[in-house]
Amino acid sequence: MHPSWCASFEVEFACLSFNQTSPVADQLPMTDRPIVFCIANQKGGVGKTTSAVNLAASLALSEHRTLLVDMDPQGNASSAFGISSPRVQIYDALLNEVPLERVAQETELEFLRVAPSGKDLVGAEIELVDRPERERKLAGCLAGLPPGYEFVIIDCPPSLGLLTLNALVAATRLLVPLQAEYYALEGLAHLLDTVERIRNSFNPALELEGILLTMFDARNNLGHQVAAEVRTHFGNRVFRTVIPRNVRLSEAPSFGKPAILYDAKSTGAQAYLQAASEILEKYDAAPAPSRDAALPDPKDASTDALEDASQSAAHSDSPTRPPEPWRSPRA
Repeated sequence: MHPSWCASFEVEFACLSFNQTSPVADQLPMTDRPIVFCIANQKGGVGKTTSAVNLAASLALSEHRTLLVDMDPQGNASSAFGISSPRVQIYDALLNEVPLERVAQETELEFLRVAPSGKDLVGAEIELVDRPERERKLAGCLAGLPPGYEFVIIDCPPSLGLLTLNALVAATRLLVPLQAEYYALEGLAHLLDTVERIRNSFNPALELEGILLTMFDARNNLGHQVAAEVRTHFGNRVFRTVIPRNVRLSEAPSFGKPAILYDAKSTGAQAYLQAASEILEKYDAAPAPSRDAALPDPKDASTDALEDASQSAAHSDSPTRPPEPWRSPRA
């Protein structure tokens, strides 16, 4: 990586004290209350919603009762499950005191429900400005959930406004999807600085769950350099699993399905299952199904693999993926 990049990166991260020493692999017991993950990054297009949708689906596939909360006015996490124009939405829970359990909708996965977003959420930040305890509205909604949920996954908008602030105040764990490119590194430093301020002012219980490298192209040298730089600074705070660029991950939302239901054998679906297994290992819970588990099997030879191979041939003579794909060891 270019020396000037490294220097500026080191200066920015030297100022952060965001619990970088506690390893992701430490096992923690499950509690009576759900573990609340905030999936946040103020930079758009880094795989944030894709990660929220597919991690939630993977956790539910492991028979852990999970709630996905769509806090993005774009509503992409909702439409990823075929939910559009919901009659009751997360806006009603935040501003009209409708119980969150009433907002949540069933999905194809028995253990997963989705609290959908809708067009009304666009104006929520303006309406929240004059409300008392405006940053704790979502936390209050989650406090009213009935017992039984093990995980809550919150998908945030690509900004650090009041909606994202609500998610960070309500969460106990922060998961940051990070695209393997230089601009994403700059955004990560600013995000963690902002989160540290939120910890000091509103939510001291918020901890960094980990950084999930996304949209990784093994043929791109810069991607490898960025991944190495992030692992150098954050060590085992970076997930072992790396999410590759994958056709099926892009196609699945148009069919109203997470990747695991659209094409379970695709590299993208399998990568998110591996990432979910890392989370479950930490909380001493049953792991997500492996590649050999009984999952939907649309084809023995997935067209996804053929498309990935053709893209690789068009750009490079190197293999489609590195040795031991997306499982590089943590520092």
